[in-house]
Amino acid sequence: MNAFSSDEGKGDDWPALRRKIDACDILLIGTPIWLGQPSSVAKRVLERMDAFLDEADDQNRTPAYGEVAAIAVVGNEDGAHHVSAEIAQALFDVGFTIAAGGPTYWVGEAMGSVNFIDLDEIPETTAKTNRMLARNAAHLAGLLKRHAYPGY
Repeated sequence: MNAFSSDEGKGDDWPALRRKIDACDILLIGTPIWLGQPSSVAKRVLERMDAFLDEADDQNRTPAYGEVAAIAVVGNEDGAHHVSAEIAQALFDVGFTIAAGGPTYWVGEAMGSVNFIDLDEIPETTAKTNRMLARNAAHLAGLLKRHAYPGY
């Protein structure tokens, strides 16, 4: 049994966010790196999507099937690959498809004091990766909209 449902009752803010996720073709999960981990907010979103597993259709497709996900990570330390992998695995588990070229990330100097938001300009390598990920995600979302996964 999953830890969450898609509506935990009065006071649950998840149903409104869930409707937005259901309506999108591309979901972007963005997170800073905190102590080498995704933020607790990003983890909470992934945990709530665990309910998708109990909501599969008669072809065993979860609500995320046919939706594309992308990942963006920022931080001042190593860990972007670890954080991206953690998020990607959770997204795969509930049915999202991740486009080639993702995730995108920027990490500053370890133990540094420069945050991404404080940069005068986005480094060209990061900007190119962002553009490639956006183009690939849009392309894949279009393909999946026209040709859904068959399920079983």
